[in-house]
This record gives sequence, structure tokens and C-alpha cells, in this order.
Amino acid sequence: MTSKNEAMDELLKPMYKGKALTDPINTAKDKWNLVPAFLKVKGLVKQHLDSYNYFVDVDLKKIVKANEMVVSDVDPSFYLKYLDIRVGYKSNGDREKPEVVLPPHECRLRDLTYSAPIYVDVEYTRGRKIIIHRDLEIGRMPIMLRSNKCILHGRSEAEMAYLNECPLDPGGYFVVNGTEKVILVQEQLSKNRIIVETDRKKGIVQASVTSSTHERKSKTYVVAKKGRIYLKHNSISEEVPIVVVLKAAGVVSDMEIMQLVCGDDSAYQDLFAENFEAASRLGVFTQRQALEFIGRRVKTVRRMNAPRLSVLQEGLEAVATTICAHLTVARRDFRQKAVYIATMTRRVVMAMQNPKLVDDRDYAGNKRLELAGQLLSLLFEDLFKKFNNDFKANLDKILRRPSRASEFDALLHINIHSNNVTMGLNRAISTGNWSLKRFKMERAGVTHVLSRLSYIAALGMMTRISSQFEKSRKVSGPRSLQPSQFGMLCPADTPEGASCGLVKNLALMTHITTDSEEEPIRRACFMLGAQDIGQADSRALHARGSFGIYLNGTMIAVTRYPGAFVRRFRLLRRSGRLDAFVSIHTDLQQAAVHLASDGGRICRPLIIVDRGVSRVTARHLALLRDGRWGFDDFLRRGLVEYLDVNEENDALIALYERDIGQLTTHLEIEPFTVLGAVAGLIPYPHHNQSPRNTYQCAMGKQAIGAIAYNQFRRIDTLLYLLCYPEQPLVRTRTIELVKYNRLPAGHNATVAVMSYSGYDIEDALLLNRASIDRGFGRCQTLRKNTALLKRYPNHTKDIVGGMRLDGSGRPIYQHSALGGDGLAEVGSMVQSGQVIVNKCVPTGPTGPGGPSGGGNSTNPSGRGPGGGRNGQSRERESATSSFQESPLVYRGPVPSYVDQVMLTVGDNDQALIKVLLRQTRRPELGDKFSSRHGQKGVCGMIIKQEDMPFSDQGICPDMIMNPHGFPSRMTVGKMMELVSGKAGVLRGTFEYGTCFGGSDLSEMSKILVSKGFNYGGKDMLYSGTTGEALQAYIFFGPIYYQKLKHMVLDKMHARARGPRAVLTRQPTEGRARDGGLRLGEMERDCLIAYGASQLLLERLMLSSDAFDVDICQGCGLMGYNGWCPMCKSSQNVVKMTIPYAAKLLFQELISMNIAPRLQLGDVF
Repeated sequence: MTSKNEAMDELLKPMYKGKALTDPINTAKDKWNLVPAFLKVKGLVKQHLDSYNYFVDVDLKKIVKANEMVVSDVDPSFYLKYLDIRVGYKSNGDREKPEVVLPPHECRLRDLTYSAPIYVDVEYTRGRKIIIHRDLEIGRMPIMLRSNKCILHGRSEAEMAYLNECPLDPGGYFVVNGTEKVILVQEQLSKNRIIVETDRKKGIVQASVTSSTHERKSKTYVVAKKGRIYLKHNSISEEVPIVVVLKAAGVVSDMEIMQLVCGDDSAYQDLFAENFEAASRLGVFTQRQALEFIGRRVKTVRRMNAPRLSVLQEGLEAVATTICAHLTVARRDFRQKAVYIATMTRRVVMAMQNPKLVDDRDYAGNKRLELAGQLLSLLFEDLFKKFNNDFKANLDKILRRPSRASEFDALLHINIHSNNVTMGLNRAISTGNWSLKRFKMERAGVTHVLSRLSYIAALGMMTRISSQFEKSRKVSGPRSLQPSQFGMLCPADTPEGASCGLVKNLALMTHITTDSEEEPIRRACFMLGAQDIGQADSRALHARGSFGIYLNGTMIAVTRYPGAFVRRFRLLRRSGRLDAFVSIHTDLQQAAVHLASDGGRICRPLIIVDRGVSRVTARHLALLRDGRWGFDDFLRRGLVEYLDVNEENDALIALYERDIGQLTTHLEIEPFTVLGAVAGLIPYPHHNQSPRNTYQCAMGKQAIGAIAYNQFRRIDTLLYLLCYPEQPLVRTRTIELVKYNRLPAGHNATVAVMSYSGYDIEDALLLNRASIDRGFGRCQTLRKNTALLKRYPNHTKDIVGGMRLDGSGRPIYQHSALGGDGLAEVGSMVQSGQVIVNKCVPTGPTGPGGPSGGGNSTNPSGRGPGGGRNGQSRERESATSSFQESPLVYRGPVPSYVDQVMLTVGDNDQALIKVLLRQTRRPELGDKFSSRHGQKGVCGMIIKQEDMPFSDQGICPDMIMNPHGFPSRMTVGKMMELVSGKAGVLRGTFEYGTCFGGSDLSEMSKILVSKGFNYGGKDMLYSGTTGEALQAYIFFGPIYYQKLKHMVLDKMHARARGPRAVLTRQPTEGRARDGGLRLGEMERDCLIAYGASQLLLERLMLSSDAFDVDICQGCGLMGYNGWCPMCKSSQNVVKMTIPYAAKLLFQELISMNIAPRLQLGDVF
């Protein structure tokens, strides 16, 4: 039975999500059903998939179109032209069945890359013939899981299970060399948009635009300094007066320049007037003079054999292609570019006159989000151009040799470079370094390893947005919560500390747009009666009452009736004639109508309201509930539309249906969607102090729980699993939407809020020993250990040796976990110091352990592990080479059990052995727990059940929490969760704690009273030690607690003596290296203040790195063996103990010709 039917069956049960099928529909309450419908088509991870699909299907073709011809400099008759490019299927193949060699899970296990071939069709000349060759493979493209090129696309749950893949796994990541890598969403200022800023200190106003096209990226500034306005660009050596630039762009008359920049506003005209003098002083009056003026100042990098251009041509090229590079100039028609530069100047003049008219860089509408698709597109473009350049260089090299026996075939030489594309993509994704020389783009940390701590950690990672700001700067602007982020970015989910506010998360119902074509929008504008600026007269552009129409920041038309234009345009979009993601908004300050169709804008769906009535009615919701309509039907019929941040500013949005007035334009689908996927897990978050919700967002990602349905098939570096996870009693709508209730992480603990024993101070928790025995908080840790059996150039290879036996025929202690084949046996216990894989490395004349191999031979006898000590071990080696053990040894404070052993072959025919070790841990003192309200605490004591307090029904709490955690933290949501959970247990239902909604507290109290309990959730408890009734009523009920990954067993560390660093001879640092416990600067200061000089001496020298040196009192330098080499005598030499690090310092100073001379005095 497929998943579609499963979902339908659930709908047809008599009760679904607490509603009967025949219940009347209440639009105010039931419009939330649009949220799951939306999440089916967009949202959560879909923006990654959409972006990747757009890249693979559309962007690739555009890149190849832009670089389609490869021509040779040597043989003019040769050419190669790319006709088409496809990923994952051949020209005659099936688009729906991409040819992927291995399923993703096998790639994870075998450390391979999940990828599909990139095919191109080429047309090229061979001799005199033109040949078309189809399906030429030029490399392999890593495939995003669940995208339309992935084999999981559109599979049912049963098929997913067959592929060992979890149906709830979000996808949206890549598997590269066996690790799951996510390309995080990057946030940056929008391209091709004018942004005006002032610098108060320098007294300048500047408008800047970052131009970005497939060909080039550059930045142009229009700057006002001391009243003069200049144009600034990197490739022009000095700032050019703005009038000169406008004249170069074909606006020659001063009158027209004044009209384009200032319109008929006298204040602007006065400000701008003095710029004309600058141009006349320079003697620039005609277009030719202006172009020559610019041409003299262009810094150009010409290629080796390109012809020199005249000054005029240099200037012409600079104005046409360099300044504002995103505007193309066709047939020397500079009109559009002139208007654009004039618009930039006008914005500067406006900001000079009214300093309030500057743009806010942190406003969410000025930001664009770069997704995996855009980043991969840049990367592939770079690699493809490099590929073509290499190919061309190779061609020219071969074509220069004229004498050839056979006719030349280009295809034989194109395959040589195909590895570069594959390796380049793989390297960038696996290291996260996007360094593209062409676009001057150097970025590190673009990709992260997908965190598999819990299901929510993986999901939260897919919605994360990282900004480009440095963490060190103490800027508060980008960190603060912007009002424009409402509904787009989650207000609670951001890390605390260094990157607070810079790393954000998407809200639940957001979508990130991909680029859509501009041409249809331009046509629609002229159709709706706007006047093209090519025909419009300069005076009309800024006349009173005329509005400019800007498409993606570029002025394309003017209109006298902006209101009607916007209304008609929206009508076109709502009726589906235009792309749903095109946004339109009016800016009265600049008298402009802005249209946006570019990618990377965040938008969200809202219900349209007409004359005070919501367009979505009960009839529509009934169609949705019966499964006859999906979200796209609401979109197509103009009931719901997407608004981005800018258009949202023009709308008046009602939160609830009762708030709709006559002027309302839109209605929220559901208010709880302002929160993201991680913050949505908190019950009653609107009753908590806001930082507590932020803390919970960080801790919910560290909770141990179920990870995926295939968690026992995975072999990950580190996997934490909860043995008996439970879904929370108090759910939220978001929990059901992200399917957290299917892969939960926590337990419903019965909590008594009371003081007990003094071991619960400062947030410590007391646990019930019997609850732990029953499995409360029990978890498993699974660790991977890998051994690679290498092959060496001299035809030797690593092998797995057998096991060694002692005299009585039993395996020696180190090998007691091994089987006869030298691998650990599944199910056996491994103690610290025992061998998991008995790998043997070849030694001998040329092996890696021999003299030429670079290792060190520790087995001089040449008798390997099986070299003849007993007949039991197998004779595997050839006579020429001997082997030496280099085993994989288990180290750990407690024994582990072998869970899985996998023997496979990696990508270059090297055997790969992975051993998964399992530990089952029960909660102990110092393990960290947390509720869903940012209330974290460690286990302070484990109490026997008979000493715990109990209620008159005999119920014993699983956990006792100190009441002092509530007052200062103000987490009222936690109390409400307890009351609702208790009522739900008594009534037998799951209660809801959805944000701005949820189960009503008064209703819960009524249930408690009707079942014979106190309305406030308090119970009468009896002391477990004396049996007397406690003097106060105790707040007592279920709260969902999560066990966090920070466990004492992984942190506990102590050492007496141990390893030391080689250079300084001081103890090593860190738990992993069995390091010492450092007495740092602060501790040293305390001991100095205390005056404990002998303790100080012992800690800082005697028990660290004391060293005896010989010091000559004559010259004050160090000697050796009682002899001073400087004085050539031994009479003044004395012994002295100093730290080895100090001796090292003195020697390093001497090596730099600085002589530190020690003056010795008596101690007493």
C-alpha cells in the first residue's frame, strides 16, 4: 500500500486531529489546514530542493549557452559548440529515472559521493565534416537528496524502506565522500539594487550598486563630497564628475541632465547646479570629449595579443560594459544606462537634502538569500570555463603540430579534463571553500556537516541562515530583531553568544524565490499602459504625479496612474497570468513602483481579503479537507498569494478573522507560523520569557532521541539514540507538521516541584532510582572506528592478520575480542586496550615500514604476527615481505560491545573496514536534562523509590525539581504544560500547547476538578521517609523532559602522571590526549594574592617541567656537564632547577643573538 493511501486512510478515520469528519467547518479555526497543505509543496527543506532543481534544469543550460563555442586560435576552420546539457539522463533516456550508480545509503556506508553524470551534446568539425555527438560525459554532479534528480524523488514509504532510506528524512543535503554536507543559506545585500548610505564623519553621501551578471561582477558608486557629485568605480583610476559621465552616456545638453536628475524641484536644482561648473572647468562639452576624458582614466588589463584601443574606444567600452555592468547596451543605445546613473544621482541629491532618505542595510527587504542552487551555479560556471580553457589550450597545442597521420578528433581530448569538473565540485562541497578566481569570491565555511544528534537538529540545520558579518565586530544593528522579519524569520531561534542574531532561522511558512524571466513582466507593464522610458521625454520622468516603474531596480517605464497600474498588475498575478512570486510595491518617497522577480527573496503566503471579507470560505476548506484541493489550487484561484517583505509593507494584514476591517487587504493563515520548526516544539511559548525560548531552541537540537527510521542501518561517527523515546503529551501543531511525534526525543516525566535533600540546589534534579531501572533516560552511543587497507606502489598491501594465542591455546588478552579472521566478532565485549581490527602493514626492503618506505621498522627480526611463533596463525605472507602489526585499538573508560562490522571497498579499490561499537548508558550523577522551556539541570542525586514522596494514589514522581527555578525565569509555559498534560492523561487525549492558541487553561482546570484533582495541578504528597503528609500542596504532574548529549562519562577526566609534550616537556592538554589539569593565569593570581609561594613553585615548576641546568656565574649563560663553554672553565658553574620552558626560551633567544645573562643571588 503506498504512502498516499496511508495518508488518506488516516484522514478517513472517525477522528482525525481531534475532529470528526462530519463536524461543521469553522473557518477561523480550520484555516490552519492550509499549513500542512503548504508544507507538502513548499517550506522547510523545499527551498533547497527548488533551488537545486532550478539550477540543474534551467541555470545549467544558461551557463552553457553563455559559453557555447570553443574556437581554436590556430585552425580557424575548427569549432566545437555545446548544443544541450543534461544531468542524470541520456538524450534518449527517461527524465523520471535518473541514472545514479549507487543509492545514497550505500554511498554513506562506503564513503563514496552520491552523484550523477553530466551529459552534453556537442557539434564539432572533424576534418571537413561537421559531426554531432550526443551524450558526452564531462563530469559528475553531486546530487541533492530528494531533488528531482535523486532516486528517492516521489517514492512511496515502502520503496524508501527498500532503499534503506527514512521517509521522514528531510533531504536537501549532499553525500560527498560518505559524509552528509549541507550548503547553508547565505544572506547578503541584494544585487543590482541602489543602496544609499551616509557617512556622518566624512560628510559624504553615496549610492552604491553591486552589479552581478553571468559575465562579470563589479560595484559602482555615486558619491557626494563637499557638495560635488562624482562617479567612482574600481576600474577607473580617479573619481569622474557626474556630469561628465552623463554626457558620455549620451545626455549632452545641460538642461536634459538637470531634468533627469532634479525634475522641477528647485531645492534639488540648487544643490546640483555646481556640478555643471566642474565639467565646464575640465573643458568637457560633447559626448566625444567626455568619452575621451573617461578613456584616459581607465585601468585596463588587456590580454597578451589583443589590439590596443584608442582613448575614445576605451571610454566607450568603459561606459558600455564596466559602469553598472548589469545593464547591457545594445547598438550604442545608452538611454537606459543614462537614466539609471541619473536615478542614482537623484537619490544622492535627495539624501543630501533630507538625510532621512537613506536605506537601511539591515532591513529584510534589502537582503537576498543565496541557496545551494546559486552557489553551485557560480561554482559550476567557474569550473566549466576552466574546463573549456584547458580544452582549448590542449587543442591549440595539438593543432600546432601539422604532420599527423590520422585526421584530428577533438573528442579524444575532451575527456582528459572531465575529472576537473567532478573533483572541483566534490572538493568545494566537502571542504566548504568557495574560492572562485573569476568572481573574486573567497568564502570559507559554506558547507557544514549535517548534524545528526536528533531529528530536529537535522531539520533545524536545513532552515539555518548564516550572515557574512564577522563575529568579532561589536555591531548591534545586524544582530537585533528587525520588525520586517515578522513571519519570515523565527524570532526565537538564534544561538546565544558570539553569533547571536547573525545566524537566523526561517519561519515555518516561508519560501525563497528562484529567478523568474523578466521579459513577460516587461511586456505586461507596457500592456497595462505604462510608457517606455526610451520614448518618454526627460521632463516627464520626474514630473509631479508621474511614477517610475522599476523592474529589479532598473527603470523601464513611467506611468501617471500608479494606483490603477498596481491594482491591475496584482489582478494579472492573482489570475495566474504572471509568476506567483513576482512582487510589486509602491514607494511614495521616491515616486516609484518597484517590481521584483529576482531569486533569493523570502516570501510567505497570506489569504486575500476582499472588501472586509476573507476569500477563503468554509466551502474551500471542505474541499481541502476532502483531499480534492491542494495548496496550488488556492493559489491558482486567487484565494491565497505570496507576499515578500517589501510588498508586505503595502498590505494591512489581520491576525485573526475577527480583526478584519474595511481597509484590510490580507489575513494571516495561522499566527503560530511566525515561529520556525525548532521553536515550534515549545508548548505555550507565548507565556514564557523570550530568552528561555531562545535557550530551548539551542537545547532542543542537543536532545537525544530517535534520529531516523534507518538509524540502526547507519554507521556514523557518533550516534546517540534514546532507548524508549516517547512523544510529548502536550503537543503543538508544529510538532505534527514536522512529524516530530514520529521521531521524538524525550520522556514524559512525572515531576514534583518541591525542595528535597539539598542536592537540588541551582537547577539540579533528583531522579527516582526505580524510574531509571524502568528505562527512564536510557540511551545508547554508537561510535564508528575505521581501518583502511592501503595498497602500495611496490605491489604490497595491508592485510588483516589472525589472532595470537598464548601457551594454553587461548587468545592473548589484547586479542580476546577478535575472531579467527582478525576482525572483532559482533556481540563481543571490548575492553580498553583490546584490538578491534588486527591490521598488519608490510615491512621489508620497500614496504612502508622499511628504509625506503618512510615508516619505522619496529620488528627487526622480520617475523611478522604470523611469522612462525605458532602454527595456529595463518601463513598469508609471501616469502619476500614480512608484516608488522598496526592494529586498531579500543580506548575508553568503560567497555563497549561490537554492534556491526562492515567490510567493503572504497572508491579506489582499497578495502575499508568499519566497526560500530555500542554502549548502553543509564542516567548517572551529572548527566544533563532539560524541559522544553530552557530549564536545564544536571542530575544531583538518584534516590531510592522508597524514599521518594508519593501521592495518596500511590504515584511516585520520576523527578523532583527545585521550585526556585520558576520565579526568576518566568517560564509560565512550563506550569501550563504540567496542568494540560495532567488533564490530558486523565481524559485520555493529547493536549495542544500551540503558540497563540492551544488548549485553554480554564478548560483543563475543569477537567482536573471533574476527575477529583485540585484545579491548579497541586496534589497532597506524603513523605517517603517518615510517611507524614507534607505541609504544603505540591505541584505535581507530567512534563516532557529531554536528555541532552552532554554526559559525565564523556567529560570526566583526572590524571596523576601521564604523557608530556615533546617540545616543552609540559603535560599535554585535553581529555582526549590524557592531558594534565592546568593551573592557569587566574589560579596563579589567587595563589600569589594568598602568598602561597611554595605551592606556586610546586604547581608551576616541580610537578610540571622542572629541569636541572648548569649556569656559569661569571658570564651568566648556560653550560653543560659542569663546564662553561664561554669562559672555558668550570670553577663558577652552579646547578639550578628552572622550568624546561624557560630553558627553551633562553636557548631560542641565544639563537637570535640575544644573550639572556642570569644574575644569581642567594635565596635566604
